[in-house]
This record gives sequence, structure tokens and C-alpha cells, in this order.
Amino acid sequence: MVFYVLLAMNPAFAASDDDIDGLRSSLGREWILTKNDRLRNIKTYVRLEDGKQFRSFKVEAVLESSMQTLSNVLFDFENYTKWYWETRESRLLQRKSNTDFIIYMVHKAPQGLPDRDVILQGVIEPQSPTKRSLALKVVALPDFLPLKPPLIRMPAEDISIKLTPIANNRIQVVAEGYFDAGGTVPVWATNFVQRAAPYSVIRNLQRMLLRDEYRNSKQQPMFPLYDYDDYVSSTKSQP
Repeated sequence: MVFYVLLAMNPAFAASDDDIDGLRSSLGREWILTKNDRLRNIKTYVRLEDGKQFRSFKVEAVLESSMQTLSNVLFDFENYTKWYWETRESRLLQRKSNTDFIIYMVHKAPQGLPDRDVILQGVIEPQSPTKRSLALKVVALPDFLPLKPPLIRMPAEDISIKLTPIANNRIQVVAEGYFDAGGTVPVWATNFVQRAAPYSVIRNLQRMLLRDEYRNSKQQPMFPLYDYDDYVSSTKSQP
């Protein structure tokens, strides 16, 4: 879900240097809560992991949406520019199946720095009548396309997302990930945006889910989708 890191080098973030130093000194190998927005039901975390240069991130959130509406937003790849973190281009490269796809994205950098591009493969493990959660695994494919200078290719991406419908037409989201922006970027800058970007992405996603074109879309899903009430009804109908 969060791929772009360079905005941390923007002077607007400079005032947070002390905050970053304090977090660095206290951070261990456990998940550390970095933001808890109780009003919007969003929590973000970071942690250090052995063998990785940058910190990993986790976000837990609740979306006010049906699974169908969320699917409509997530599969509208060309419109990620409207809500995804500093994205100036997004498009589908290949649909290998209804649950396996490859997309291309370009993320904007501050003036004077090269933009980043990334190729991502997403593989979905759909729901079933007996399995409530949908799982999505995203990985980077840096060699899928030739490099496109002056863009810097992001070499690493690893995000696992779990979507679980809950009562009152809502969805619980848990996502964990790690990425490497490639090129020359200060480690503190990358780590800082790993704290900020997950929250921004989820907040923007919440706004997109309110749009009529997604809520009222008649587009048929590419695989079965189940809301919380579907499982409740199924349980009640059993003898």
C-alpha cells in the first residue's frame, strides 16, 4: 500500500528531525505505535527487522464500506493518482488472472530529485463461504521492464494486506510492509515517511470509498465477495 518515500526530504518535514532522533533511540524489534487516530479508526506502527536497512510499517484501520465498493476502488488502477501517496502515473500492465495482476506506478519527488517508478505484482487469495478474510500480497518486480531514466526504479516492496468484513458494513484492514526507494535517499527520510504515508493512504482511501461512482457502480466483481451479513445469514440458515 505505501511506496513513495522522498517527500520526507521536503523542508516542510524538517521540523521533525528531533522526533525522528527520539524514535530511533527508543525503537526496538517490537511494533511501536506511531499514530492512533481514534476518530477515524487508524493506527500506524513501525519496527526494526534484522537484515533490513529500513524500518517496516504496519497499519490497522476500519473502513466504512462494503467489500464490493472497496474492490471497485482498488481495481481502478488508472485513478490511483487521485488518492495514493504522491502518485503521478498508474496503470495496469498485465492481468495474469482475476486474482493476479501487475501494475506500474510513478511517484513524484521534490524539486531537484528524480521521481521513482515501481512495478508491483499483486496476488489475491479471495474469500469463500467459510473464509471471511481476503488476503493480498504485493511484491516489487524491478526487472519486469527496462529502466526508464531519469526515473529511479524502486528495488524492493513487500506488503501483506488482510481485509475482513465486520458488522455494520465495515471492513477491518491490517497491512504490514517494507520498501526500498532505491537510489540515494537518507535512511531517516525513508523511515520517517514510512510513519506518515500509511496513514495518508488509508485516510485518502476512506474518502474515495464515499464517492458515488464506486458506491453505485454496477461493475461485476472478478471473484466472489462477501460482507459480514453474508456470513451471519449463512450461519442462521444452518440447521
